[in-house]
Amino acid sequence: MRINEKAPVFQRKEIRIQASPEKVWEVLTNIEKWPEWNNKISKSSAETSIKKGTVFNWKTGGSMIKSKIHTFQPYHLFGWTGKAFGASAIHNWNLYPTEEFTIVSVEESMEGWVAGLFKTQMNKKLGNDMGFWLKRLKLRVEECNLLD
Repeated sequence: MRINEKAPVFQRKEIRIQASPEKVWEVLTNIEKWPEWNNKISKSSAETSIKKGTVFNWKTGGSMIKSKIHTFQPYHLFGWTGKAFGASAIHNWNLYPTEEFTIVSVEESMEGWVAGLFKTQMNKKLGNDMGFWLKRLKLRVEECNLLD
């Protein structure tokens, strides 16, 4: 599923992680453990094993979000839709291997009356949150890589 680049809230960021796509995937798709390495997420739980169609709930920034995985291509693509009060989002992760590292790209679009009303503030917050999430993911994956 593609994001809506014309949505009121839209961001895209990327980072290089010194690890294989398999290592990045292992950490990224373990939804239950997100709060262990991303302290902006206070709760996360999936209803079933992680695959296309899995519904999961998570809490970030005081908001409970109900999400559903729309894309699950191991070691390459991971994406979901999410709904919270007054907004719906499409969120996608892409992993691109190189010989030395994995490029991790994340993108999200948000629509709804809240996104339209507060688009400037929400774009800034989403950009900051994505940058934080990427940095924390990098730290966790590279830390796990050193332990192997």
